[in-house]
Amino acid sequence: MKREHKTIFIAFSSQKGGVGKSTFTTLAASTMHYRMGYNVAVFDADFPQHSLMNMKNRDLAMVMENEVMKRKAYKQFTSINKKAYPIIRHKAEGVLEAANDFLKSSSIPVDVIFFDLPGTVNTPGILKALTGMHHIFTPITADRVVMESTLIFTQLMKDVIMKEGNTTIETINLFWSRVDGRERTPLYDIYDKLIAELGLSLMQSRIKNSSRFRKESEVNAKIIFRSTVMPPDKRLMKACKLDRFITEFLNIIKL
Repeated sequence: MKREHKTIFIAFSSQKGGVGKSTFTTLAASTMHYRMGYNVAVFDADFPQHSLMNMKNRDLAMVMENEVMKRKAYKQFTSINKKAYPIIRHKAEGVLEAANDFLKSSSIPVDVIFFDLPGTVNTPGILKALTGMHHIFTPITADRVVMESTLIFTQLMKDVIMKEGNTTIETINLFWSRVDGRERTPLYDIYDKLIAELGLSLMQSRIKNSSRFRKESEVNAKIIFRSTVMPPDKRLMKACKLDRFITEFLNIIKL
């Protein structure tokens, strides 16, 4: 008997803006789709800015203006023999229904749909969207305001919503982002202990701070990091330990 193909719904989610939700969505989606052979789609439900949709338009324009990148993109798309992953604009409200409609109409099996969601719990439809995920990944930084809002919300999701059972959530995973390797601070140890005491899941991978996380591809660039049309450069991934994160990420979602 043939096993039905299951599409995994994933969100990089946080109740605090500026921690890199859209960036990590792009990095994970591009690595999986362009380098690892998975078929990926993205729903950009971060209304009204729709930053991923806008990023894709800028990325395509940059490739057309940069001869080095144009050749790399041509080589990439002819070797993997598939198109860029689709980014679909939507609001948080109704996004699960829209994703399921997309899957029914897709001519290829989709392995993962990433959802880029708004960073505020007051947005209409946001809680329903989150409860429809299979896995939620939450970037955290050693900042008191970020940690307080993140831990309160994550505990709510785990101890109230998941325990009530009306959800598809399998895992909620916190991970350290923008860690300064030169910084000797006891804050990480203190927060690690607190996260464990709250019974929350913390990934082993710690992603090092890099200006690349805030920097989009430029017209004169020769290497790519954050892009919706090409995977991040392997050396840059290794330098910030994103390669280790992706390995652990795939183990968690069982791909």
